[in-house]
Amino acid sequence: MPFRPSPRQLEYLLAVIETGHFREAARLCHVSQPTLSAQLQLLEEQLGAPLIDRTPGRARPTPAGDKVAILARTALASLDEIVGVARQSAGQMGGLLRLGVAPTFGPYYLPRLLPLLHETYPDLEIYIREDRAHLLEDSVADGSIDCALAPQPAERDRLDYRELMIEPLFLGMPSRHRLAQVENLTTGMLEGERMLTLGPGHRLSHHVRALCADSGAVLREEYEGTSLDALRQMVSIGMGLSVFPALYAASEFVRREEQVVLRQIMDRPLMRSVGLLWRRGHVRAEHFQSFGDACRRIATELSGQLLPEPE
Repeated sequence: MPFRPSPRQLEYLLAVIETGHFREAARLCHVSQPTLSAQLQLLEEQLGAPLIDRTPGRARPTPAGDKVAILARTALASLDEIVGVARQSAGQMGGLLRLGVAPTFGPYYLPRLLPLLHETYPDLEIYIREDRAHLLEDSVADGSIDCALAPQPAERDRLDYRELMIEPLFLGMPSRHRLAQVENLTTGMLEGERMLTLGPGHRLSHHVRALCADSGAVLREEYEGTSLDALRQMVSIGMGLSVFPALYAASEFVRREEQVVLRQIMDRPLMRSVGLLWRRGHVRAEHFQSFGDACRRIATELSGQLLPEPE
């Protein structure tokens, strides 16, 4: 029979490419580093081509390694679909679910969702990857992950999307800002104000840019936040205003926040669609719909309790 790489070898290869380090890859795969290194060396010998460029401090794929990695992701996704077909025919929702989450949503939603999932699907093992929305979409499309909880994708050609909730967005400003005590804040009041946002790849930045275009506010291009917490700190010291999702606000803002206050824009309510997305035509689509039912249940519960009333 012709030689075929084992699924484990392909998983090791992808782990090294994704982490850039043999030690991190071994930890991710729950094996010793010598075991992982030996298996990859054997794979290279069997294929007759080097796949990893082993430089001091960093492991990088060779050109052949890049090509093999693309095929490896497809092969592993196909094997997962074989398992999915069998479980779906048996009406099961067990096994492994590789779930992506957007960093502006997942950390504030998963604490409510995961207990329900463990109760509803006790045999379901969930692997969670946090990443920016556009990278999650690519990972879902190429089979690296099964589905993702993220803002509505920009393009839907490759993906199916089930909306879970419409999440309000709030304008955050320093407590001593001239607009902090304005009860009926309108778009025109923001003209000339400096705005801060997250870096490229975060869908939230699209909302901030659109608000700037509509209001005459000025985006501070020289600063790109890496997280909502970083944005909040910059707002608190008067570097500008920014937009915060309601779930984040409900989790991280206290009722008597002293440094940053949140306001709604009355004539232009800010909001975003957040949902579950998976690859179009995926064999586990019925499972993802069932998974979406549980996600929707939690989203519905949260919708009425997203934020204490602004002061």
